[in-house]
Amino acid sequence: MTENSGGGGVDWDAEAASFDEEPDHGLRDPEVRRAWAGRLPERASDVLDLGCGTGSLSLLAAEQGHHVTGVDLSPAMVERARAKLAGRDAVFLVGDAAQPPVGEQRFDVVLVRHVLWALPDPGRVLRRWWGLVRPGGRLVLVEGVWGAFGISAEVVRGLAETLGGRVLVERLSGDSALWGKDVDDERYAVVVRGD
Repeated sequence: MTENSGGGGVDWDAEAASFDEEPDHGLRDPEVRRAWAGRLPERASDVLDLGCGTGSLSLLAAEQGHHVTGVDLSPAMVERARAKLAGRDAVFLVGDAAQPPVGEQRFDVVLVRHVLWALPDPGRVLRRWWGLVRPGGRLVLVEGVWGAFGISAEVVRGLAETLGGRVLVERLSGDSALWGKDVDDERYAVVVRGD
């Protein structure tokens, strides 16, 4: 979601106060929440939410019994995520999603939504993220192309295929419930499975 290494020069700290106003950011609409919640793992998992923003996906995951570690470069976003998930099984760290400050810790799911497009060396970053996935786990990348910004599914698929896992691509543009509105740009998920 948020990353200052690219992202079109956006000041994410300044955006934090209004970030949740977008239906697919704040996940306030019950239909949008259900749509995203249905995409989370069914069994309790250790989830790393990179570029977690204000923690909306992290909150859904914690509500479903997952242990969540969120990372975002923006201190203001992390502050909002911590407040949103106070008392839940979640930890939030200020740090670069490209080099998450999690040491040698491994996760069942590494979830990254709208971050890869903003990073200068996506191939290197994907290798780093894949190294954070436990055997049998998965790397989930939700990305898109929005006008002059973004990264295409074909590019991400090509990069992901070098990781050695099984790669699945799912087109998400037609699922208005995820976005809280109809969209006509390219939105998709690339899932790399270690099984």
